[in-house]
Amino acid sequence: MTAYIIRRLFVAVPTLVILIVVCFYLMQAAPGGPFTSERPLPPQVLANIEARYGLDQPLWKQMWDYLVGIVTRFDFGPSFAYKDRDVNDVIAQGFPVTLTYGAISFVVATLVGVSLGVAAAIRHNTWLDYIAVGATFSAQALPNFVMAPILVIVFTWQLGWLPGGGWNGGQWQYVVMPVIALSTSYMASIARITRSSMLETLNSNFIRTARAKGLPERTVIWRHAMKPTMLPVVSYLGPTFVAMITGSVVIDIYFSTGGIGRAYVDSALNRDYAVMLGVTILYGGLTVLFNLVADIAYAWLDPKIRY
Repeated sequence: MTAYIIRRLFVAVPTLVILIVVCFYLMQAAPGGPFTSERPLPPQVLANIEARYGLDQPLWKQMWDYLVGIVTRFDFGPSFAYKDRDVNDVIAQGFPVTLTYGAISFVVATLVGVSLGVAAAIRHNTWLDYIAVGATFSAQALPNFVMAPILVIVFTWQLGWLPGGGWNGGQWQYVVMPVIALSTSYMASIARITRSSMLETLNSNFIRTARAKGLPERTVIWRHAMKPTMLPVVSYLGPTFVAMITGSVVIDIYFSTGGIGRAYVDSALNRDYAVMLGVTILYGGLTVLFNLVADIAYAWLDPKIRY
């Protein structure tokens, strides 16, 4: 396992470097700029501003300085739109909020989705299976931009149980609806993958052998069937976790949570390419990291993968 982890790390490091380089050049190739507007600035003023942010340097020099700043100091540079703030400040303000409700949503979606999938597979073609499948299809048909207004209408406007927006330090009243809106569609996908994988595993020869030996059904399910069942689920959970902890633009805007998704949209509208680049690299880095974690978990579940 140690050799496998080292090999995967050797692949992850150059992947991150290539990601940073490609993102930087794509942002530089985008039309317009952070200091261009409908009313152009005088040439001398524009030259001073570009010199202040190092934009007057050759592109390779800007790229090298940016890469060195990330590697040595984890510094994504200054923000072009917000005075006296850098990209690290913007990320530090919004990412903890997104991480909080995203991590809770991931745990809820995983626990409920796996439980529904396993229960539906064990009670195949029974009322429990029909209810679980119906619930997953219903949740899949209600993405977060549909679920969010429905939750506000029901729980805020009609019942008055929960606040319709805000964060207020992450109190549970303000977390419930963002978690439900974000987790439902992912929960449905996890349940469907778990159900189909469990059905395939239960029809395998080694499960028939375990049952023929007279093992209790509980032992057959939890000791012999769960590990192979979780293989495709773990492959899905890696990018899913990144998608959930980096939040949703819809969730951040609709519930006014103050998460990083709102900062990403605002940076695009303000042409604050530094914030856009920093958040994009953060998303990409987290994707590489948790895909690595998923691969390690996959190798732990199936020892054949290590070789």
